[in-house]
Amino acid sequence: MDRTLLSFGHGFSARALAKRLVPQGWRIIGTTRSAEKMPSIAASGVEPFLWPGSDISALIPIVPHILISAGPDNDGDPVLNALRSEIAVAASGFRWVGYLSTTGVYGDHQGAWVDEDTPLAPSTKRGHARVKAEAEWQSIPDLPLHIFRLAGIYGPGRGPFAKVRNGTARRIIKKGQVFSRIHVGDIAQALELSIAAPHAGAIYNLCDDDPAPPQDVIGHAAELLGLPLPEAVDFETAEMTPMARSFYAESKKVRNDRAKEHLGWRPKYPDYKTGLAAMLKDAT
Repeated sequence: MDRTLLSFGHGFSARALAKRLVPQGWRIIGTTRSAEKMPSIAASGVEPFLWPGSDISALIPIVPHILISAGPDNDGDPVLNALRSEIAVAASGFRWVGYLSTTGVYGDHQGAWVDEDTPLAPSTKRGHARVKAEAEWQSIPDLPLHIFRLAGIYGPGRGPFAKVRNGTARRIIKKGQVFSRIHVGDIAQALELSIAAPHAGAIYNLCDDDPAPPQDVIGHAAELLGLPLPEAVDFETAEMTPMARSFYAESKKVRNDRAKEHLGWRPKYPDYKTGLAAMLKDAT
């Protein structure tokens, strides 16, 4: 059981971690809400577990490692809502608990730098929900919790190439707007390093070394594909969904020094140009 990980909400980042751990002999149990997704989870060497919908409480006292990727919903954190008492009772027996949060907890800093000591001041509903969820996990005594605040995630199957190819990509221009990003493979590397050297209570920002305006990323993707530069559209007049527009409500550059110092983490994809080039090469 030493190399067993229970993965709640076994999604994009968790799958990348499993890809690193399964070949090393780890047993990964991944939850999903969808029975239709269970075969694809199993095909990756992960044991699928339908949850909610099945009783998972018996696993809590016997798994040494837990990863929480499931985000909060309108009712709060779904894992704690269902299993808070079981997790609290078993807390001191866990070796490592990882919670995947977001750099959205810092709010808007008008393009300035933030780090893990920056006061939390979210400006979106999603950000507020994450701050609350982080605090609820932190409130459980003796829990070896590690919080990972993730920048915008991209990677195989999730990036700008599809929209550039089909002609739906646009370069949304908002003066001063800058985002930090993280390749999913670099998230997995950091999680693996943390599991190997737990530091209960740690909080890490996971992002690359090159915060950049979003239009630069779209433009570079088009350049790599040898396609025309997508249309530039002013943010104020652009037709966007409320969700898409909300991402532009915050502008900041995120520091990752703590993960490098504490974990010895070095992103394989330190900037979006390296990451996009690798994605394109892997897809061919």
